[in-house]
Amino acid sequence: MEQSTPFFTGQLLLALPGIGDPRFEKAVVAICAHDENGAMGIGVGRVLPRLRLHEILRQFDIDPAAAPDVVVHQGGPVEPERGFVLHSLDWGGEDTRQVANLWAFTSTLDVLKAIAKGRGPSRWLVAMGYAGWSAGQLDEELTRHGWHLVPSSAELIYDTPVNERWASAFQSCGINAALLSGISGSA
Repeated sequence: MEQSTPFFTGQLLLALPGIGDPRFEKAVVAICAHDENGAMGIGVGRVLPRLRLHEILRQFDIDPAAAPDVVVHQGGPVEPERGFVLHSLDWGGEDTRQVANLWAFTSTLDVLKAIAKGRGPSRWLVAMGYAGWSAGQLDEELTRHGWHLVPSSAELIYDTPVNERWASAFQSCGINAALLSGISGSA
């Protein structure tokens, strides 16, 4: 009997202590796509120092007008110069992709223009780069020490302060992150 591949789209992927890759230390990744071809997620657990939304808008000659000058998230190590807006489902644009009826993401300028004019999604965050996995890679990584999946929620993504998202996401499924160890064992 062929085993079916689990698809984790719409969940949060949390890096466990001792993951072994400093780029993902205490990472919180919103899984936006996961199928037989691979997986893609946007990091929402840390921000880029010294980069804010108004600077990005100015680079594209977009008047910041109504847009708050918020932090920009470190979306992941792949294509760090490419921007994404993770947002609520009440707005859609040229290249908006809905994720598991929980949120959407857009990587075209129309969402930034709408935000600057005060006509964008009601809830959103901006990220540069993404995390990507080839076919079967994420599934295989989840069998080893390093990652943990939790259900996502708008509160975790938009309302929880960035520096608290990792621990809060673990807490949402009853795990005290302070008790996690970076050392794995064998029996």
